[in-house]
Amino acid sequence: MSVTAPRPGTVTTAIPARLDRLPWSRWHWTIVFGLGTVWILDGLEVTVVGNIAGRLSEPGSGLPISSGQVTGVAAALYVAGACSGALFWGRLTDRYGRKNLFMITLAVYLGATALTAVSFSTWWFFLFRFFTGFGIGGEYAAINSAIDELIPANYRGRVDLVINGSFWLGAVGGSLLSILALNTDFLPKDVGWRLTFALGVVLGLVILLVRRHVPESPRWLLIHGREREAEEVVTDIEQKIETQTGEPLPRADREITIHQRESIGFGEIARTVFGRYRRRAVLGFSLFIGQAFLYNAITFGFGAILTKFFDVPTGRTGYYFAVIAVGNFLGPLVLGKLFDTVGRRVMISSTYLLSGLLLFGTAWLFGRGSLSADTLTACWCVVLFFASAGASSAYLTVSEIFPMETRAMSIAFFYALGTAAGGISGPLLFADLTNTGRVGDTVLAFQIGAGLMCAAGLVAALLAVKAERRSLEDIATPLTAAAPAAP
Repeated sequence: MSVTAPRPGTVTTAIPARLDRLPWSRWHWTIVFGLGTVWILDGLEVTVVGNIAGRLSEPGSGLPISSGQVTGVAAALYVAGACSGALFWGRLTDRYGRKNLFMITLAVYLGATALTAVSFSTWWFFLFRFFTGFGIGGEYAAINSAIDELIPANYRGRVDLVINGSFWLGAVGGSLLSILALNTDFLPKDVGWRLTFALGVVLGLVILLVRRHVPESPRWLLIHGREREAEEVVTDIEQKIETQTGEPLPRADREITIHQRESIGFGEIARTVFGRYRRRAVLGFSLFIGQAFLYNAITFGFGAILTKFFDVPTGRTGYYFAVIAVGNFLGPLVLGKLFDTVGRRVMISSTYLLSGLLLFGTAWLFGRGSLSADTLTACWCVVLFFASAGASSAYLTVSEIFPMETRAMSIAFFYALGTAAGGISGPLLFADLTNTGRVGDTVLAFQIGAGLMCAAGLVAALLAVKAERRSLEDIATPLTAAAPAAP
């Protein structure tokens, strides 16, 4: 047993070191599938809505709604729900545990998606787009916290990036699914789009069943006075991995002493994040602003650009977006390992800066009239190959550079603040710019997104934390530790 109690309310334990020294195993894959696959649903959800905007606005769709309302108002409400949900569920995740909350938030997400499928009025559609986002916002906080606390330090970067990047696998599925849903030879106008939401519910139920087998974070259990449960969870994991590998595990030789507490107040969280770790707070905010504006402002309106400027039929925009989504997923998949080997600072800053510069180039070509629908899609594919790895690293960064007790709340706060700034104003602004039909307005939107990505890359070059292959407790000493280290 690696937990000792020198006095009541205080434990000395090697559990974090025991988790970090584990080799990669089939057990870790269960964590990836149980927790990470929800991003596929999120990608499916967002992409379907963007691609069916044109069909929803047509007579006979069953909803009295315009394309601009779908890509503008509904998109902004979804993001607003995600921001408020992240803050609401994030606080509860730190207080009541990762597992409790990632089960509840998925249930909220599924219920709201099902109710979106039966929308009969514009207000109903708007309302449940908000609550769908409210559920997914909580997922971001609970899932990223649990993943980082369960995945060994040597693999944390690449795993976190690929899991967050799996959003784009859902985007591929959503794009292809929307092609079928928009084909009136197969499905009536008022049925196809509803079935796409219903399919998301079915996939979510499968994920819910798999997720039941994911344990609570032993790190969270330790801090909250449940060291016996933490010991049982880690021992069970070790036994499974030894059985799978057929080899004994190396001894964990590092310990940490924890003064256990039920909860941490908002005041202490704020002082920690914005006082003691204020440089890291600037970093987190910058990364989220850059990626949120680029993605939420521009990709929500991609279908409108194709139809307005290149006369691509509504039913075919899904093919183009599927290509872009593949590029997005390949970015974290191909580059993810480098975040653990080359390092966080080099990779975060370079992916942000490179994607921003490439987007400036795309805007210039678009403004000159040098692009077709195919070549614009190719440009976007290259831009987002790098941008996706950078955007995923924003979630990785804020989930590992703040103390354990504030982890979920920190993820929630920076996600909400950055996404609110770029993700609520972005879709509204971008919908207005693309709806004018003027090339210059769309170029301006591209340039704003590119500028913010480059600015975030410069901040990362100065402030990014050397977190690769380091224990979470070394990167940011827990507030409950016996002797907190200086940041």
